[in-house]
Amino acid sequence: MYKALTAIFAIVISAPAWAQMTPVGTWNSIDDKTGQPKAEIRIVDQGGALSGRVEKSLQPSSQPLCTECTDDRKDQPKIGMEIIRGGKKAADGDVWEGGKILDPDNGKEYRATFTPIEGGKELQVRGFIGPFFRTQVWKRVQ
Repeated sequence: MYKALTAIFAIVISAPAWAQMTPVGTWNSIDDKTGQPKAEIRIVDQGGALSGRVEKSLQPSSQPLCTECTDDRKDQPKIGMEIIRGGKKAADGDVWEGGKILDPDNGKEYRATFTPIEGGKELQVRGFIGPFFRTQVWKRVQ
């Protein structure tokens, strides 16, 4: 009985750490130029695929609409916009791949991977166009 309770206690204590090694949650995206938080992004799991929306802007924006977008998000408000579509956990490791991420400032959509790092406190977001890529590290909102 004592061993069973000890095992259950260990699982309960370590469960929050397991839960953090996922892109699911709320993140501060970081501005490449200033290094400051730019927006709050909420990522959810929708049937095994990621979806991420801009919850709020953390910097003043001169353009509240995605005027550069070319798909269904054209001229839509950036706040509330779905900028992450798709992305499923790879069979090996803590990487979510096969998704797309939109930069609502320039309207470009990139193939994307999402990798929790630093024990899930940060998220490495890598966007690809052809052989070229750009990497950002987002911070989990506590």
